[in-house]
Parts: sequence; C-alpha cells; structure tokens
Amino acid sequence: MSRRTRFSRAAVTVAVVALAAAGCGKSSTDSKSSDSESSSGTYSGKGIGLAYDIGGKGDQSFNDAAYAGFQKAEKEFKLGGQDIEPQDGESDADKVQRLTQLAQAGYNPVIGVGFAYAPAVKEVAAKFPKITFGIIDDEQIQAKNVADMVFHEEQASYLAGVAAAKASKKAHIGFIGGVDIPLIHKFEAGYVQGAKSVNPSIKIESQYLTETAQEGGFSSPDKGKDAAGGQIEAGADVLYHAAGLSGQGVITEAAAKKVWAIGVDSDQYNQSALKAYKDYVLGSALKNVGGAVYDLVKSVVDGKPLSGVVRGSLSNDGVGFADSNPKYKAMTDVVAAVDKAKKAIIDGTVKVNTK
Repeated sequence: MSRRTRFSRAAVTVAVVALAAAGCGKSSTDSKSSDSESSSGTYSGKGIGLAYDIGGKGDQSFNDAAYAGFQKAEKEFKLGGQDIEPQDGESDADKVQRLTQLAQAGYNPVIGVGFAYAPAVKEVAAKFPKITFGIIDDEQIQAKNVADMVFHEEQASYLAGVAAAKASKKAHIGFIGGVDIPLIHKFEAGYVQGAKSVNPSIKIESQYLTETAQEGGFSSPDKGKDAAGGQIEAGADVLYHAAGLSGQGVITEAAAKKVWAIGVDSDQYNQSALKAYKDYVLGSALKNVGGAVYDLVKSVVDGKPLSGVVRGSLSNDGVGFADSNPKYKAMTDVVAAVDKAKKAIIDGTVKVNTK
C-alpha cells in the first residue's frame, strides 16, 4: 500500500458558485459524458466523481475548497466530471447510492467530501476494486483502492489562535464549532493553545452549534449568527469558526458588530459571497482540500493511484493561515508572531494539541 504525505503546492482558487439545490442524486455538474482521455493519454474513464458533504457547494468553505480542486483537475487533465449535492437528513444508504451511481457510471476517482462518507466509501470501494476512492477527513478505511485524505487542522488553528490573541484589544476571543465531534475539537484545541501561547490569561468563549450534523451545525448560517452575537455581547472581539456554511453567519455578525472574524478551510477574505464583510475577516485557517482532491486525480491520471493515509500539515502546505487582508498584513507584530509560530511547529519546537 503506497503512502504519500505531500500535497500540491499549487494555489487553488475557489470558483464562485451559487448554492445548488440540495437533493439525493442531484447533479450540479455533468460535463463530457463520454469517456475522457487526459492530456497524457494514460487515463481512460469518464472523469472525476465528487460527492459533497453537508452544506453542499456554495458554502464558501470546505465543500467549495473540494470543488476548486475538482475544477482545476478537470481543466488541467481535460477530464469530465460530475459533482453531486447531499440531501438534508440523509442516511448512509443515500450516500452508498450516490457513490455507487458515480462508480457504475465509470468515474474514477470517486471522492466523498467529509468523514460522514466513511461507511459508504468502505462499502462501495469493496464492490469496485478497479476504481480509486478518496475520502476527506477520515483515516479508518484500510483498502488498496482508497486514499484517506486527512489534515493537521490543529496546526492551522494554532496559528489562528496566535493571530486572534495578538489582534484582540480586550484579551477576549471566541471559538464557534459547527458540531460537537472529535474532528472539530482539534480546531478548538489548536486555537486555544495558540492563543494562550501569546497570553496565558486570555479569556476564550467556546460554543458548539449542535450535537449532531443532522441538527444543522454545519449548514445553518442563522445558528452561526446567533452564536457570534452572544460571544460578542459577552465581550469577545475576535471570533474563529469551524462551522462550514454556518460560519457565514459568524462572519456577517462579526462585520455588523465591527469585530474580527477568522475564517476556515478556504480563504474566506476572497470569497465573493462574503465580499461585503471581507474587511472584518482577519485571516483564515486553511485546509488544502482542493490540493488533496487535485493530487488524488493526478495520481490516477498518472497510473499511480494514491492509497492509504495522505496527511496535510504546515510542513507540506496541507494547512496554513491566509494573509490576504491588507489590514492583517499591516499588523506587523501579528504577522511576525504567526510566522514565528509556524516555524516552531514545523521544526518541532511546538507540538500542537489535538484535544
């Protein structure tokens, strides 16, 4: 079983897209329906199959990052592709049906965006051993035709915590997680550790929007807005979210109250849907989901499919901290602190907590 731990360093720009209507089997892209041949001439198949997580395309965050990698690979390798939206309140059986649909149609690779696809990927990959499957944010599947694409989210979150603590004028910041699960605990753990490395006595508000994803923690901007409003009222002047589509509510409320927000997964300063609020996006804790998608497609096109655990970290540009906002760049003390923290994590001086 091959293992690779390096992500593409190529920048992936997230395309601006409207939020597509959700529905089981709802396709938002279906191009080049006949078999595709890549520019290298070594790939035969229908193209790329991508199945979105809760929130779907248009979340300006996690799913859109995956779509950016999908688009880049389609264009560069001259492939077709189909991406399919999730259904509200769907079951594992719905996910199995979606992945089976893509595999039966001849798409290769087939990628499930999000840990919720783990049971479905495990089941469907066993039925289609000649097709490469990818899953993002889960590393439990042990199969020769599955790539488990995971990240050191806590490292990027540590940098977010350093930035938040340095930028706060009140020594009071906040964290808003979409769902109370171990994956999102990693974001909180890194954020808290990073902030306390700057100011051990800093006050940190922490809140999870829901106990389960089915309750809308990753897909409800109104829940994010309400949580942000409460933390701002309590005194926090920098808010970091790890809440998918719900994070849009965090950012809009932060902008309305003129405090800083820190985005997640994608560079949310540069998202067109958030253009009106971008001046209040201090930065974003990046997770190179687009690079992971692109690299998996490239490996299949090259005839050397990735499998096993593929992990993104600060050392291989799999995670990072976006500095697109000129106002952030002007805060030279904040930038210097974040850069110093990044170096310390990469060289092993700082070990970031995951709990």
